[in-house]
Amino acid sequence: MAADRAQADEPQPARRLIITADDFGLHPRVNEAVEQAHLRGVLTAASLMVGAPFARDAVTRALRLPELRVGLHVVLADGHAVLPCGQIGALVDAEGRFGDNMVRDGFRFFFLPHVRRQLAAEIRAQFDAFAKTGLVLDHVNTHKHFHLHPVVLDLILRIGRDYGMRAMRLPVETDAPAWLGPWIALTRRRLDRARIAHNDYVIGIDETGRMDEATWLRALQRLPDGVGEIYCHPAIAGDSALTLGMRLYRHADELSALLSPRVAAALDATGAMRGGFADVADCR
Repeated sequence: MAADRAQADEPQPARRLIITADDFGLHPRVNEAVEQAHLRGVLTAASLMVGAPFARDAVTRALRLPELRVGLHVVLADGHAVLPCGQIGALVDAEGRFGDNMVRDGFRFFFLPHVRRQLAAEIRAQFDAFAKTGLVLDHVNTHKHFHLHPVVLDLILRIGRDYGMRAMRLPVETDAPAWLGPWIALTRRRLDRARIAHNDYVIGIDETGRMDEATWLRALQRLPDGVGEIYCHPAIAGDSALTLGMRLYRHADELSALLSPRVAAALDATGAMRGGFADVADCR
């Protein structure tokens, strides 16, 4: 306890940085990129889609990368569910995939109790699937930032408590549009009230799929103080898009940025301490 108090009394660095790859498990090209970017580049964390087609391959890789912080990327839109469609037919199609009409689904989460019950069951199933991997749960976030929806956030906070969740992504850019302010403020207050650690800002939302070297270098030149997360979608180059929604993503450029010596040097120059969300939780 004395050591814990001493650590708490020590001055904390002005900048902490978490560098995350989303969609871990989506495709072997993504999984290979995550491994390369962690071993040879600046990547510190990855967010796992437990229901994705190549989640098992992602887990196998992560288990041999003990320094890679891995979290749960809860998928409730435009992706695969964990539960069979017979149990959550109000959420998925016959192939067990969520749709991409998040506005429509958001209203259904609010107003239809049977939809909320299925939603809760699927979220719990995803937490349970992560727990069975044997990986330590570093953080939780959602595909397409769906936890900005208050019903989704409420369910994740309640269910995540049963699985030792300690940290979540707060999806707010430093120059977020004003209309998003009330939603971000509400999310921040609820995370703080639940004593869930979170970042202060995110870099990568406005440049989703385009986090190349030049974008990184510009961002690092004006890196704010506090706890930041830079997130991206790296993948090995291939002949086709990983998904229809990613057809314009420049995955290989994003991987090159994570491997870039210039980016590594710029990161060092910021003086930011790097790690995962659990490292932030340990310091708060």
